[in-house]
Amino acid sequence: MSATINIPIFLQAFAGDKDSHQEEGQTVGEALANLCQRYPEMKRLLFDKQGKLFSYIGIYLNGTDAYPDELAKPVKDGDVIHVLMLIAGG
Repeated sequence: MSATINIPIFLQAFAGDKDSHQEEGQTVGEALANLCQRYPEMKRLLFDKQGKLFSYIGIYLNGTDAYPDELAKPVKDGDVIHVLMLIAGG
């Protein structure tokens, strides 16, 4: 399945200076893994050493928060994955 991954501006320099990429994968995790294979720097910016998303990275699938189990969510052709940086404060 081919999904569009929208890249936030703070990561675009590590993704060929593009704001989106088409990636194959049966799940969000597979699509992100393919993106990281193409752009290895992305892996260290999105995932910890155990392969889990950093807590400040949010994943939305077709405009809906994919939490929990973001990486296991199935994708189909035409789906849109948004990678966001979560910010908290007070």
